[in-house]
Amino acid sequence: MDLSTGIAYMKEANYEEAAKVFTDYIEEHPKEPEGYINMANLLRVLGDRERAVVFNERAIELDKDATTAYYSLGVLAYEDEHFQEAIKHFLTAQQKGLADADLFYMLGMSHYQLGSLAHAQANLSRAHELQADDPEIAFQYGLCLAQQDQLGEAEALFIEVLKQDSTHADAYYNLGVIHLSSERVEEALKCFDLALTNQEDHLLAGNAKRVVEDALNKG
Repeated sequence: MDLSTGIAYMKEANYEEAAKVFTDYIEEHPKEPEGYINMANLLRVLGDRERAVVFNERAIELDKDATTAYYSLGVLAYEDEHFQEAIKHFLTAQQKGLADADLFYMLGMSHYQLGSLAHAQANLSRAHELQADDPEIAFQYGLCLAQQDQLGEAEALFIEVLKQDSTHADAYYNLGVIHLSSERVEEALKCFDLALTNQEDHLLAGNAKRVVEDALNKG
């Protein structure tokens, strides 16, 4: 069996069969990094993070230019909230030639978590350029712009998100906040209602709606 069979098993959540394929591949091709990288991805999905790191590092020992292994190490570090370490791995992957939307998105999110909004914006902007049809990239980019008071650009992105995913409660909420900042109260309430329609327990939208309605009633 080749690696594509194991990857197909992974997509089907048939992890036991995927593990067999990747194990067999590594035994048959012990000097090829791809087997270790795929096994690392499987281990990460299964929550075995320490072994996932070991397999990625083995792939890098075999091929110092194994960009996806560096990327995978970055994702593991990000998920463990080691954002500086994640950035280091992502930048290494970039220096080795990786330049896809996922890389720039994760770089942007790492900088965002550290409060480095200018760096976050630059990377999220690039990710959005490369994959404009991904609503989560557009949403996080919009959120980053909103954090820097670039509200017009952020509003356009949240609208774009909702065109792609009309159930995105967080986009409705953040669009409502922008409307409220411009005193478009009715539009804001509609957005908060739509956020709650799509996610009943959206605490921020529920709280914002109550505050606005209380203010209107007192007025």
